[in-house]
Amino acid sequence: MLQNLLPKMTAAELEALMAATFPQAFYEGGPFIITGVFQGGAVLQLNPNDGHLRHGGTVSGPSMFALADIAGYLAILAHVGQATSTVTANMNINFLSKPDFAPIYARAQLLRLGRQTAVTETSIHALNDDQLLAHATATYSMPSNKA
Repeated sequence: MLQNLLPKMTAAELEALMAATFPQAFYEGGPFIITGVFQGGAVLQLNPNDGHLRHGGTVSGPSMFALADIAGYLAILAHVGQATSTVTANMNINFLSKPDFAPIYARAQLLRLGRQTAVTETSIHALNDDQLLAHATATYSMPSNKA
């Protein structure tokens, strides 16, 4: 893990970039909130709404997949800057526990950060009790990154 890698962007700078780039997901009172950036990673919270609800009163799997994917993307951007052309090349997720329909968060860590690819590991937790809900690994392509 690249825990010694210092971020180039703060959580507030990332939030502003995401609001400008993806206003449908990052807006005042929206479902996604960047709660932190740390050496080698980032933390993203999902405050689920009816669009994230699955039958049985739980957060849907696609919503947790999106949370993990966006958190990994943010971890990369926080450490390379505004490389918004970064795209997901591969992602694997294991759902471990059924979440309550309540806020959850993803903690993404960079495992590898190269010139044209990055690999992340993301854990998704319940906000209220920190229970591990899912684990994901992802590879991202950064075609125009000049790291």
